[in-house]
Amino acid sequence: MGASKHLSNDLKTKIIQHHGLGEGYKKLSQRFKLSVSTVRNIVRNWKTTGTVLVKARSGRPRKISERQRRRMVRTVTVNPQTSSKDLQHQLAADGVTVHRSTIQRTLHKEMLYGRVMRKKPFLCTRHKRGRLRYAKAHLDKPASFWNKVLWTDETKIELFGHNQGRYAWRKKNTAFQEKHLLPTIKFGGGSIMLWGCVSSAGTGNLVKVEGRMDSSQYQQILENNVQESVTKLKLRRGWIFQQDNDPKHCSKSTKAFMQRNKYNILEWPSQSPDLNIIENVWCALKRAVHARKPSNLTELEMICREEWSKIPPTRIQT
Repeated sequence: MGASKHLSNDLKTKIIQHHGLGEGYKKLSQRFKLSVSTVRNIVRNWKTTGTVLVKARSGRPRKISERQRRRMVRTVTVNPQTSSKDLQHQLAADGVTVHRSTIQRTLHKEMLYGRVMRKKPFLCTRHKRGRLRYAKAHLDKPASFWNKVLWTDETKIELFGHNQGRYAWRKKNTAFQEKHLLPTIKFGGGSIMLWGCVSSAGTGNLVKVEGRMDSSQYQQILENNVQESVTKLKLRRGWIFQQDNDPKHCSKSTKAFMQRNKYNILEWPSQSPDLNIIENVWCALKRAVHARKPSNLTELEMICREEWSKIPPTRIQT
């Protein structure tokens, strides 16, 4: 049967036709230049199945039973972080030994694939309700409302940071050539903390934070820079101040400072850094700064200020 399955179906059909006319195995083997055993197997298969086609075979029996497959699918559906090794141990307890690739192929057939989990801020029920309430309250706000907002935040910029995700074209065995290496220094080589603000009209003031910022220093930064930025950006009467829920932003003394200065504060849900458009501006700033490769912290601060002033209002509006 092994040799006959490689023959064309047309040839097999001719053999059956001549056999039907009374020709024996030996004569058929001479006519078609095949061994007698091959002719015999073709005729025998035709008599048994009524066709010259070779039917698909079932192959090796599956080691994972249907019941075990369903249990695997149920396990990873309930707990998506279950590893293939955990499933391997689970099957071993049933006396089934399989490679992890077998488990993965089985799950792939169920359209289940191992993927890196996306990161997001931890949200409890209270946070989710707050986000939903905020979204409903601000969903239909017109552009004129958002144009009045002064967005503020702090960020840390490292001297030799922003190295993740960099690529270099290189040939094999040249990974350790100096031009293909990213320089690293213990503890990042130093960093600076910046406070900044933006609106749809452009960038406001950018201030270096000295040491660790507390409520007092935060209030001093606001007093020296907020009104100046509002004037620079030509924000009209009724402008809105945005900040996140950092403890120094929400301390009693900071709240009292804002009440004295009559700040109109934008409500802000907890655990929502992704809502602040200044996060995109920080990202653009860091890319531009590190493209210029500052060599010390003084130069880093200077370049930050230069690149901050270059960010066009159209970038923020977009």
